Amino acid sequence: MIQKHVSWMGALVCACTLLLGACGGNSPSAASKAHIYTVGTNAEFAPLESLGAGGQVEGFDIDLLNAMARTGGFQVVYQDKPWESLFPGLNNGDFDFLASAITITDERRQSMDFSDPYFEISQVVLLPKGQTASSLNDLKSMKRIGVVTGNTGDLAMQQLLGPTSQQIARFESLPLVLKEIENGGVDAVVSDSAVVDNYIRLNGQVHFNVVTLPDFPVEQYGFAVRKGDTATLDMLNAALKQVRDSGEYASIYDLYFARKP
Repeated sequence: MIQKHVSWMGALVCACTLLLGACGGNSPSAASKAHIYTVGTNAEFAPLESLGAGGQVEGFDIDLLNAMARTGGFQVVYQDKPWESLFPGLNNGDFDFLASAITITDERRQSMDFSDPYFEISQVVLLPKGQTASSLNDLKSMKRIGVVTGNTGDLAMQQLLGPTSQQIARFESLPLVLKEIENGGVDAVVSDSAVVDNYIRLNGQVHFNVVTLPDFPVEQYGFAVRKGDTATLDMLNAALKQVRDSGEYASIYDLYFARKP
């Protein structure tokens, strides 16, 4: 009985040793376990990021980052937060990085790092069919220019015409201002190229001409990373390059925008 008991204990110890070896920190399964990153976003900028019917975060930025995570072997968890809380949250360690259509600027580079640019955007001018414009001076002579309140187009027209100019007609959404130009209520509309492209994709034939003016600077979006976090930055850049090189970036782009990148 004693010998059997010893044999049984030996077998148990051996089995435990094998189990610990399979679950140890140096085992293949532990090494391949994906790191989970907390990503801050403000899901109020369709089609880049918005909330779906079920409350989940979705959009171009999200699909792109999900593809990068699959390619790069990491995982992401999104937190939808107010815009003004994103940058403090990044610096405080609440987020590992940010994905929220964030324009790369020299001022922001002083307090955070950015991935390689993943998207370019500019303001475009929408005019009635058959009409065109070649510079911002053409807009100065127009009676009413429609913009979405608080968007970059609104800020651009404030810089051009003055913040209290009666020439600026503000609307709460892009569909409202586009309906206004279709009805002849405004002479032109200035809005975000990505948002306009998405509207065209969803609505098919439109009743205006889209013009890109050289006066509007090109903006580049990047994923914002805590200052000095080179490991996360290198991981994102490598995954972004792989998604671009594989053609998956272009496929995701085509799901959201009418014009090619």
